[in-house]
Amino acid sequence: MENYPFVEQIMGYAEPAIEIATRWATSPAAWSQFALLIAAYFLALLVNRRLSRAFRGLLTPAPGAENIFATARRFVLQFLPLLLPVLAYAFTAVGEQIVRSLFDSGAVIAFGKRVFLFLAARILVRDILTDPFLKLLGKFVLIPIAALYAVGLLDAASVYLTEFRVTVGNISFSLMALVRGLIAGSLLFWLGRWSNDQSAAMITKQEELRPATRQLAVKTAEIVIFGTAFLLLMNIMGVNLSTLAVLGGAIGVGLGFGLQKIASNFISGVILLLEGQATVGDYVELDGGEAGTIVKMTARAIILETFDGRWIVVPNEDFIVTRVTNYSDQGSANRYEAAFSVSYDTDINLVPPLIEAAVQKHPDILEEPYPADCELRGFGDSGIDFAVEFWVNGIDDGRHKYENDVLFIIWNTLKENGIKIPYPHRVVEFKGEMPK
Repeated sequence: MENYPFVEQIMGYAEPAIEIATRWATSPAAWSQFALLIAAYFLALLVNRRLSRAFRGLLTPAPGAENIFATARRFVLQFLPLLLPVLAYAFTAVGEQIVRSLFDSGAVIAFGKRVFLFLAARILVRDILTDPFLKLLGKFVLIPIAALYAVGLLDAASVYLTEFRVTVGNISFSLMALVRGLIAGSLLFWLGRWSNDQSAAMITKQEELRPATRQLAVKTAEIVIFGTAFLLLMNIMGVNLSTLAVLGGAIGVGLGFGLQKIASNFISGVILLLEGQATVGDYVELDGGEAGTIVKMTARAIILETFDGRWIVVPNEDFIVTRVTNYSDQGSANRYEAAFSVSYDTDINLVPPLIEAAVQKHPDILEEPYPADCELRGFGDSGIDFAVEFWVNGIDDGRHKYENDVLFIIWNTLKENGIKIPYPHRVVEFKGEMPK
């Protein structure tokens, strides 16, 4: 064995285990504890069958029920597979008290209790958790911890991780602090993300609030949730929060130099949400030519969707420092016009009432704030110029081509009433001899 130090190390670990197993195999107290473990498990099986049937009938909601109580009952129902290991653990704990009072020893039955807890952790990860992140965390964190606890090595592993120091520059911390921070950080920010999604869904359903107010409330809740998660994580990792003052000063300097545009856009976004001059669903046009429907407002920019399906990312600052035309801020009604001409042979007094009556029959043309209005605009080179003004709900583009529909109506109405639409005429005058 002198040439195989690794084997010697393994044998050094195995010898205490062999000694414990031998002592258990020859001890009446150990055999009695094994018997109690088996009895506790079979008793748990028997009770689990009856209780599972009763709980399932009690907790299963009516088909199609979607109220808060039905949701809560479904949530509790998914933990029913844990009933068997929990019952086995409880019955084993009762048996442990009996064994310790008789033999003043309970190592075997205590090991059995820890095994039942390990089985509970395994069932939780395998059958209950559905979120991919939580399932991954349970597979690589919860189950290994439960396994170490079951075999009695958790305290030793904890001591080793605590004593193992990691040094980065002038900063030194234990490996245990790093592991604890990673686990706590993962759980806190998963919980923060879940809480943020739930709060955002709840706030979005509040139809009595302005869309801008809802967006501001969602952003405020997000900042509060993740800010609280960050502070809790710092506290769990043992970081002195007073040191964040120095970090805050450094961030302030960075904002003053390299991040001033980001800070400007963030503050501009808060101002836009507070004032409510532009919100999701509005159709806007900027001086720079960008135009589209606001589909998303983020901390840095506003995303516009054009009618051809493209997304334009516009910094929040542009909505503050440039002129913005909002076609939807005071409601969705907008005025458009369609121009046309008639021949000089036409009795122009007949044209306005004919066109107004025909255009007003379009299902999307509004009576309010003004009905369709046909106006004489001038006398052109080839014909008499008119234009009909009309109001609609929405924008004349994309799925809705109101001007296109109105021009068809004008054409058909003029044709039905014998009114000619002129085309350009030119008079060519020759001076001198006519060309051959």
